[in-house]
Parts: sequence; structure tokens; C-alpha cells
Amino acid sequence: MSTDHLRHLGKPSAMPESPEEAQLDRVPNPHPDTVFLARFTQPEFTSLCPVTAQPDFAHLLIDYVPKDWMVESKSLKLYFNSFRNHQAFHEACTVGIGKTLVDLLDPHWLRIGGYWYPRGGMPIDVFWQHGTLPDGVWLPDAGVPTYRGRG
Repeated sequence: MSTDHLRHLGKPSAMPESPEEAQLDRVPNPHPDTVFLARFTQPEFTSLCPVTAQPDFAHLLIDYVPKDWMVESKSLKLYFNSFRNHQAFHEACTVGIGKTLVDLLDPHWLRIGGYWYPRGGMPIDVFWQHGTLPDGVWLPDAGVPTYRGRG
């Protein structure tokens, strides 16, 4: 597979200043005749509160069943990092990431869970999915416990 069309893989890449500036790459699914699940976990996602500009932290989990395309992981990491100076509510970040990936990949199914650490003493978890999980796909448990504090 030629990677000449990819903007990041195997090349130096600057950190994008914003999600709008970030450029996601996709690669052909090597098994388009097989229904399988791919999972990305980003345990140290950060963005900024749109009101206070204080940092917010989340554990993101993305599961998807690709059709013809898969997201290239280096571009996804850069995309995630582009949120570090982006001011948005938890729901806007989580659902926006999910919709961006659906627009890029047109998967059979995709879900994203945003497990946000407390802001103002209350954690906010955000979940969104696109499509219906195809029959026969092994979907492991998310494995991310709800927030319990120190007790």
C-alpha cells in the first residue's frame, strides 16, 4: 500500500492549533469483506472549559466497525491533541469527534464514550453512537468504570 497520499504517517507533523485545522487521514480497510471491530482508547484527552478556560480531562473510547476505510492512528492522535487549546463543553467535544469520524469513514457502526473527570465536583459522561452494531461482532466491555472518587 502506498502511503504517499497520507499527510502524517512517516512524515514530520506539526501539532494542529485547533480541531478545525487538524487533518485526519484514512486508509483502505485491508479486510472489507470481514466485519470486525477496531477500538481506540485515549486516556489523557484534554480540552478547555468554554466558560472558565480551565483544562478539562477525559478518557475517550471509540469503537467502530469499518466498511471501506479506517482512520490512520497518527492523524487521530494529532486530531485529539488539537483539542488542548479548544474551548468546548464535554458534549460538544465527544459528539463532535464521533460525527467527524463518521463523516470521514462512513463505518457500519461507531460509538464514542467520553468519560470526563469532575468539573465543579460532578463528572459528566457522554455517549454517542451511529448505526446499529452488525450481528456477530464481538464488542468487548468498555472497561471504563464510572467515576468513584477516592472511595
